[in-house]
Amino acid sequence: MNDFEQLHPSLQYHVVNTLGWSTLRPTQLAAIQPIHAGAHCLLLAPTAGGKTEAAAIPILSRMLKESWPGTSVLYICPIKALLNNLEHRLTHYAGLVGRTVEVWHGDVSQSRKKKALKNAPDILLTTPESIEAMLISVRVDRPTWFGNLRVVVVDELHAFAGDDRGWHMRSVLQRLEHYLPQPLQRIGLSATVSNPEELLNWFAPFGDRRVVGSASVSTDADVTVDHVGSLENAATVISRLHRGEKRLVFCDSRSSAEQLSSMLRAKDVRTFVSHASLSASERRQAEAAFGEEKDCVIVATSTLELGIDVGDLDRVIQIDSPTTVSSFLQRMGRTGRRSGSRRNCLFLTTNQDAFMLALGVTHLWSQAWVEAARPPEEPWPIVGQQILVATLERGEWPAGEAISLLIRCFPELPLDGFRSMIEHMIQQAYLDGAEGLVRIGPQTEREFGRGHYRELLASFSGAQLLTGRCGSAEIGYIDPTVLTGEEPQRLLLLAGRSWLVKEVEWSKRTVWLEPAKEGGKARWMGGARTLSREVCQGIRAALSEGVLPAIQLSQRGKVELAALQDDLYVSSDAYFMSRIEESQTRTWTFAGTKANRTYARAAANGGGRVKFDALSVQAPTAAMKLEGNSDAAIKLTDQESATFAHGVKFSGCVPSEWLCRTIIARMFVTHLS
Repeated sequence: MNDFEQLHPSLQYHVVNTLGWSTLRPTQLAAIQPIHAGAHCLLLAPTAGGKTEAAAIPILSRMLKESWPGTSVLYICPIKALLNNLEHRLTHYAGLVGRTVEVWHGDVSQSRKKKALKNAPDILLTTPESIEAMLISVRVDRPTWFGNLRVVVVDELHAFAGDDRGWHMRSVLQRLEHYLPQPLQRIGLSATVSNPEELLNWFAPFGDRRVVGSASVSTDADVTVDHVGSLENAATVISRLHRGEKRLVFCDSRSSAEQLSSMLRAKDVRTFVSHASLSASERRQAEAAFGEEKDCVIVATSTLELGIDVGDLDRVIQIDSPTTVSSFLQRMGRTGRRSGSRRNCLFLTTNQDAFMLALGVTHLWSQAWVEAARPPEEPWPIVGQQILVATLERGEWPAGEAISLLIRCFPELPLDGFRSMIEHMIQQAYLDGAEGLVRIGPQTEREFGRGHYRELLASFSGAQLLTGRCGSAEIGYIDPTVLTGEEPQRLLLLAGRSWLVKEVEWSKRTVWLEPAKEGGKARWMGGARTLSREVCQGIRAALSEGVLPAIQLSQRGKVELAALQDDLYVSSDAYFMSRIEESQTRTWTFAGTKANRTYARAAANGGGRVKFDALSVQAPTAAMKLEGNSDAAIKLTDQESATFAHGVKFSGCVPSEWLCRTIIARMFVTHLS
């Protein structure tokens, strides 16, 4: 029996006769046997390589063969836009064999959620945070709602693994198994990773595992880097280039996405905008434009780089540069889907740093290199979060049971850390403890109790944004810092349009808007970007060796590269390149953010002002001894610990020893070359 013939007869019939496919793709065929056998799988394929179908078709086949009742499949995505995009496709596939699909996330109405609870769908599309909300909700009958689960599919697994959401997601899956007679089968979908076996072992620490397919990096694409010098110039280039085509433009901040959208509309370019601070209705407009529009520009942040079916897209344009090759591949992978077309990406850089970053990312891509997907080390703050939410879920439970759960959720971490965490959380009143039992303490109520413990649901901190409304329409979410000052008229940019602020109701966290003709500003607070050593070394290689043949450099780009090479004179054989600027020495290490932070910390011990970025360290000349740095263990001062802990969610739950381990592992390099 070949792979296709293993499918339930109904699936075989509909694949051929209803969907009209003469066969399945190689990865889709190869996934049938291990998924039918119940193995944990990582399905790998390039962007638009049919990973969703590779998981969905064998799962539906098993569902029919084994007559699974109730909600038997969770399909988890990192962003709501991807869930919305997948709903129609998965509903169609499931509907062919009489099965149902429902979506559950923050934009879904309460009435729709109540209907789902009453009539359980076979497949539930959701996020880790929504599952967390269900686990601690008193309105959800957890044994009934979760008790029939058999399989979980995690789409864009590499995106989860890259930050603490991955630890949170994996812990949620482990906690779900409390309600199940058997472990969940875990199926991850991913493209563009260099360490698939390692990623799967992390995702599914226990049981039989199988990697299916491959995601090797293809350098067959039209990639051009142009240095335009400003966002205004980028808008001019976009307005004149590729008229009549559908263009997806990526920006790496919400503010630049808003500004560019406004500039393009002023040039009579049909423009849509999509980012996380827009209302659901505004985001749906941009998502609908993918399928319906032809001659338009869609300006987006990274929210639209993950897995979303963009249909017949002609061009991808990148303002400045993403920080990773993986992200670049995801974005460029939106193109080249039509027969006879090639993947393409045009970089329009607006400053020198962005130009160098574009050179570094494309240099690594041209060598078929891509990052490994590895979760952040020492996730002790997430351990603290999980102790609190699991205690909310159980009400009151033995401390020994809590430790047993943590061992299953975080098998990589030491047992004494879990004991220390619970003791510390009792001491700090995050937990109440008596006679070996723990329950939620008063400090948790004070710090996280608002809105039914909403702040406990996510591993990341949500900014305290205000809702912008025009009449009955919700437009999006506004950072309060943009409303400071004494301007007589406040003009804002939101959803690519100009708005006049009429009134701010702080008690209701609402900003009342009315349309304005033009002008306005957009601002959202965001963290500084971190660059890896590999990307910085890619920049160094591009500056010293020149641009590789796979990359086209515009005439403006060639002029900018020559100026940089004259200014920096990066030698191909020297590891460091220094120059003295007055009493300061600036040393170009190309070592990445973490290493340069470590160098800067050592240099600061000698006194004087020290600055660093991912490429260089600037310090008093006497303090600059980078080659002589030892691999001695880093010990944080109390002030350093307090400064770094300020940006770590749930840091109050973590004893200082374990919190310092988290900070040092994530912020510094302990072994400098």
